[in-house]
Amino acid sequence: MRRKLLLLLETGLVLAGLLLGASAWKLYSALEQPLNLSQEQLLDVPAGSTPTGTFNRLQAEGVLDDAFWLRLYWRFNMAGQPLHSGEYRMTPGMTAEGLIGLWQRGEVVQYSLTLVEGWNFRQVRSALAKSEKLQQTLTGLSDSQVMEKLGHPGVFPEGRFFPDTYRFVRGMTDAELLEKAYDRLDDVLAKEWSKRADDAPYSDPYQALIMASLVEKETGVPQERGQIAGVFVRRMQIGMLLQTDPTVIYGLGERYTGKLTRAHLKEATPYNTYVIAGLPPTPIAMVGREAIHAALNPVPGKSLYFVARGDGSHVFSDDLDAHNSAVREFQLKRRADYRSSPAPAATPAVPEAAGLVPETPATPGPETAPASAPQAAPEPPATPAPAEPVPEPAAKSPQ
Repeated sequence: MRRKLLLLLETGLVLAGLLLGASAWKLYSALEQPLNLSQEQLLDVPAGSTPTGTFNRLQAEGVLDDAFWLRLYWRFNMAGQPLHSGEYRMTPGMTAEGLIGLWQRGEVVQYSLTLVEGWNFRQVRSALAKSEKLQQTLTGLSDSQVMEKLGHPGVFPEGRFFPDTYRFVRGMTDAELLEKAYDRLDDVLAKEWSKRADDAPYSDPYQALIMASLVEKETGVPQERGQIAGVFVRRMQIGMLLQTDPTVIYGLGERYTGKLTRAHLKEATPYNTYVIAGLPPTPIAMVGREAIHAALNPVPGKSLYFVARGDGSHVFSDDLDAHNSAVREFQLKRRADYRSSPAPAATPAVPEAAGLVPETPATPGPETAPASAPQAAPEPPATPAPAEPVPEPAAKSPQ
């Protein structure tokens, strides 16, 4: 009896060893199998997907075999680890183990969308809508409804998002990307506000943001931002109208066709700084950190005027006679290659979703050929934002 028991025990151990060895070999073979791909392919893993369901799907599609053993491997080696949603890049020659490694590390394919300095909110929404990899949740909503969805009801959207290149994965929503841009702007503005000049003429950060948007739209050469901010601040301090063309263009909205007339400059809109005193009621564009810093730390000096040279830079003048002379030289006799911004050294790569519109030069207004004397006006209090923004074309008026 004892011999029989020992024989049965030995037989069981041998069979268990053989079974264990066969299982190990089968598991090894399942992990080392190359994916059945002839070219690169993206694996979309929607939110809520499980490894079991994904392995089964890949087997049904003929990408791999032995899904049972792969599920078993995940269960015993990565119990409790979630499968991150997104897209995973599968390439010819990759093994099932290599794919599992991507899942473990969460190496999902990332995309990017660039929001550009100087864009208005209409352009931002257009760029988001054209990004096919973003989940569209804002389609058909008004601007005020968008802000409600983002958790900021009653906040006017213009200028409230930070221009930058944002990375995202498939399945991320357009609202989530906007939330990132909104929070980023708040963070940058707060940090720059804490470092503002002692004599910065703003009662709150929002006024500085409005000024920064004027600086952003007027600046062709980055190093001139502080000087342009200085001109605007000095005008405010002496009660002189700001008289900046981009505010007129913004107020005209879609009626602007690329050419400013004197009638436009006299037209009363909430944004026309040839008519209203002080700052417009809201920003007119997105602004970068440099424009915010310039608005909060304007370069000191005496200049009250500036006019575009035609290469993106400006001539700054302290008095009206010098300014009128510069206008005659650079505006009334424009060269054929006149530009309101510097010629690019090379064409930058812009995401297809960006939707950039080529710049269209506009006829110079009184800022380039001003009235004979500064127009005094009291500084108005901050004006509440309108219910909906006035859209502005992408073109920027040269000064």
